[in-house]
Amino acid sequence: MKAADVLVTCLENEGVEYIFGIVGTEVLALADSLAKSEKIQFINVRHEEGAAFMADVYGRFSGKPGVCLATLGPGATNLVTGTASAHLDHSPLVALIGQAAMKRQHPESHQYVDLVKLFEPITKDCTQIIDPDTLPTIIRKSFKQAMMEKPGAVAIVVPENILSEDTEKSPLETTPLPAGVPTREAIKEATKLIHQHAKPYVLIGNGVFRQDATEELREFIDHLKMPVSHSFKAKGILDPDHPQNYFTFGYNEKDEALPGIEEADLLIVIGLDFSEKLPDHWNKGRIPVLHIDSLPAETNEYYPVAAELTGNIKETLRLFNQSEIPEKAWAPSGNLKATIAKNYQIQQPSDSGNGPMKIEQLLQSIERLAPSETILISDVGDHKVSIARTYQPKMPNRLVISNGLATMGIAIPGCIGAKLACPDAPVIAITGDGGALMNFAELETAKRLGLSFLVLVINDSMLKLEVKQMEKKFGESYGVTFENPVFGKLAESFGIKGKQVTTVKEFETELNQYLSKPEGITLIELNM
Repeated sequence: MKAADVLVTCLENEGVEYIFGIVGTEVLALADSLAKSEKIQFINVRHEEGAAFMADVYGRFSGKPGVCLATLGPGATNLVTGTASAHLDHSPLVALIGQAAMKRQHPESHQYVDLVKLFEPITKDCTQIIDPDTLPTIIRKSFKQAMMEKPGAVAIVVPENILSEDTEKSPLETTPLPAGVPTREAIKEATKLIHQHAKPYVLIGNGVFRQDATEELREFIDHLKMPVSHSFKAKGILDPDHPQNYFTFGYNEKDEALPGIEEADLLIVIGLDFSEKLPDHWNKGRIPVLHIDSLPAETNEYYPVAAELTGNIKETLRLFNQSEIPEKAWAPSGNLKATIAKNYQIQQPSDSGNGPMKIEQLLQSIERLAPSETILISDVGDHKVSIARTYQPKMPNRLVISNGLATMGIAIPGCIGAKLACPDAPVIAITGDGGALMNFAELETAKRLGLSFLVLVINDSMLKLEVKQMEKKFGESYGVTFENPVFGKLAESFGIKGKQVTTVKEFETELNQYLSKPEGITLIELNM
């Protein structure tokens, strides 16, 4: 049996449904084998970066690794940014990368670069297959590594000659990942620590979603009645009206939750990834930490761990909730929750008149009009900060923000990954004009697939975040403005609906129209 056929069989065995990528000479044999598969759909995209973004977001929502494919040389290097983004956001992803035949890897050779060295720093593991008989072992190991806490990207480099060789090997049996839990002694120590402190404060990260621990965490919070803040990616665990919800932390400027955190005498940090925000930002006072996470703490002077519960977060919280945890009801001084809500413009009445639009108004409109299961995907830019501050999803794990690598261009390809993973959920992307044009061509991919989602493009002909930063620092900006096409007409050239709005009232009309009949792709250009 050809190794390419065995590779596809192994991928089927891992439950792969989609592979996003671009075929090149070195992976033609794999493409031919994929054509025979009844379980895997190969989705040919317009750029390898988009393929990795699609696999990233698909992995976040499907609960299994997203898979992307590229050929050697420029195909592989184009895959780097999306792969690194998935890795730093702890999204499970497996990248399959074609390579020159083994005999071409020693002399200087056309399109050859050392892909293992290139991908090692941006993945959990990168392996080059040198013997077709090792294919089943490497595939099983790679998918397991991609899913093991903390999840991330794994790369497999496949030389061209390997795919055409014969092997009699078969896929290996898949087994569930082990779920470790803390010892009874560790839980007792953590309970004792909470008893000893009067003002614990909870900080929540994305690991809570990854390990499906939302309900256990809510029970924990409702029992202790202490204040809670979450990272950008952990929105939706608590309702905005929940008395313990002190909203989002982790901003470079105007981090309104910090006074509450600084007033605490113990920080209970649950499932937080340091790639979102290092503790030297939010724990300058070096407050003792109770670390609850899937992996042991990375201790430093700003993360002084007094106790830690390491293991599956869902099972850890379930066991912790059964122990004698004391109620620790308290509230930060100065009516902080109301102050944060006001300054972040949370749940404030939206002006639906004919005045100039603001991103916060549009977010309030989406909150009010879109169904609870709506997935919102934020590209990177000035609007990302507004989304992190203002937008309050009605359900957990319904917001995608690229925050580990903070990568422009993720929104449009991310819609494809989200829609394939959650076909019944409305999907809305918000992107700036800079990020939109980086992967705008993937609208053709989405149209070809017959997907339905809404893209909102902020047209202000600048990189607004950089404009603000430069004007604040230097009094002027340089090199951060440009000219744009008419996005509505550009969208129509792709065969999708293109709209333009200039007021909140016009936006709400178009949003309602889309939500009432979410068929196909609609792009709304926001002239702000």
